[in-house]
Amino acid sequence: PYTAEVLVSQKLTGRDSDRDVRHVEIDLGESGITYQVGDALGIWFSNNQNLVSEIISGLALNAATEVTVGKEVVSLQAALTDKKELTQLYPGLVKAWAEFSANADLLALSEDKEQTRQFILKHQLADLVKIYPAKVTAEQLVEVLRPLTPRLYSIASSQAEVETEVHLTVALVEDERQGQARFGGASHFLASAEEGQEVKVYVEPNNHFRLPANPQTPVIMVGPGTGVAPFRAFMQQRVADSVDGNSWLFFGNPHFEQDFLYQVEWQQYLKNGDLSRLDVAFSRDQAEKVYVQHRITQQAALVWQWLQDGAHVYICGDAERMAKDVHQALLNVAITEGGLTPEAAETYFEELRSSKRYQKDVY
Repeated sequence: PYTAEVLVSQKLTGRDSDRDVRHVEIDLGESGITYQVGDALGIWFSNNQNLVSEIISGLALNAATEVTVGKEVVSLQAALTDKKELTQLYPGLVKAWAEFSANADLLALSEDKEQTRQFILKHQLADLVKIYPAKVTAEQLVEVLRPLTPRLYSIASSQAEVETEVHLTVALVEDERQGQARFGGASHFLASAEEGQEVKVYVEPNNHFRLPANPQTPVIMVGPGTGVAPFRAFMQQRVADSVDGNSWLFFGNPHFEQDFLYQVEWQQYLKNGDLSRLDVAFSRDQAEKVYVQHRITQQAALVWQWLQDGAHVYICGDAERMAKDVHQALLNVAITEGGLTPEAAETYFEELRSSKRYQKDVY
């Protein structure tokens, strides 16, 4: 990875928002690194020092104790800061901890796949240390922990506009457990980064999320929340290339006043005619919840017309629910507007996918 410098980590969401979303700008300097819109940036981060200290003191270990990680001998402090995964559990670690702590409840839980899966979603190593005290040596601890892995973020900029910079849209992963704040490793690192902070980065190409080869091809972009990131890059690229083909963005988040990410930019693109249509869904601003899939359903006739005109469809964001709900809404468009049977609608989108007209960047 290249050691880059953080230029800006700026909050995009309002003061009263229940989420903290950051616009992060990173300087690639003289690295010569290039990326295409649609690519992702890999972030190698350091674990938070307070978290490292909490784990070491919770286990009554000495931060200066030397441990072996791979072929290196480093202090326990250094190993937990830069070498080991602290914020994500995995089944093997839960099982090992059950044995370390000899706790009957944790042992029983570790034998049950579904219970383990649920536990992993809601806990970190620091929680294990706190709830299930264990006698562990520094060497045993680093041995049972997985290596730190980089996190991937969809790039929110085009080099045609920002040159040697790369921009990200980062949601801070934050939770409170037993009165203790718990954060996602990379998102906390980026959200709390100050100007000039070093961060190791690399580009992860994504050839399955590309603008159409023919710039006149219409594009439909569905990106609620931080899923809007690559579409900001798409628009910067299209403006730089003086593209005048049709473009349509569906964006959603809880509140218009607090959570309209890059609002001024989208409205400017709309005003200039660079963006043809913008449909927004602010789920909590009215009695009934409205999401991007509802907006697609409301505009079914026009969505179908765009598809008939050869539009490419892009979905970015949450894979668990949003992408499935949007896919279902698109199937319904094909059924109601195109007169297709449910099976024929599935086949239709399968064909769009294989001809690269239906692309997803979901996580």
